Amino acid sequence: MNYSKKTHFLQSLLCVMIFLIGIAGCQPNTEEQTKSENRETDTDAKLEPLTSESAVAILTAYEKEHADSLILISTRHGDIKLRLYPETPLHRANFVRLTKAGFYDQGEFYRVIKGFAVQGGDSDTRTLKNGAYKIPQEFNPKYIHKRGALAMARYGDERNPEKESSSHNFYIVQGEPKTVQELRAFEAKHNMKYTPQQIALYTTIGGEPSLDQEYTVFGEVIEGMEVVDKIAEEPVDGQNWPRDIVPHTIKTINQ
Repeated sequence: MNYSKKTHFLQSLLCVMIFLIGIAGCQPNTEEQTKSENRETDTDAKLEPLTSESAVAILTAYEKEHADSLILISTRHGDIKLRLYPETPLHRANFVRLTKAGFYDQGEFYRVIKGFAVQGGDSDTRTLKNGAYKIPQEFNPKYIHKRGALAMARYGDERNPEKESSSHNFYIVQGEPKTVQELRAFEAKHNMKYTPQQIALYTTIGGEPSLDQEYTVFGEVIEGMEVVDKIAEEPVDGQNWPRDIVPHTIKTINQ
């Protein structure tokens, strides 16, 4: 089934205001909904449409030949520089592959919830397609949803018990500081234990621990968090779309 970006708006983020006053469980829920289509590009001869059955093998092979780890997202508010984690090879390879093919140059930050996250990667006007597939989750306890974390959105739990990621929709966490008591509750819920360093991050710079072990974190902002904050200030409509769209272009940069 295909959906517009409005339809694949994170259902759980509709309840983010409830979450922000203390009810846990609001989580990004962006769905993968594109169909297969070939297209020639300037950077890759062909963006081969993937399926969930073919994605792992193709991304594994791609990752061995493309060790890119630095990404630059450009917007009308400025640039955001990110580092991708080598410990999440499928997500890194997928993001680099789509970036090099120019796929993300047709996207935008289409969902903005101040104090929570900004989400990008999709657009109703896209012509370049990447195929209908999901990426197996690559949870790593080292990587949490701290402020500035880069993670991949996904289907909701009822349709995705394995918590596989969307093929292309990503988000950058803004978040707010949490208390130690809140973190202990999330530890119990997710059957995990935060390190002292992670607790210090969440209680100082902030983040969204409700999303840990639910969505794959595969990178982080290393420069330009002020740009994320500017995007988060965009006026939005009742469905959290920016009233003035925020297009982005994305490229890999030298190590």
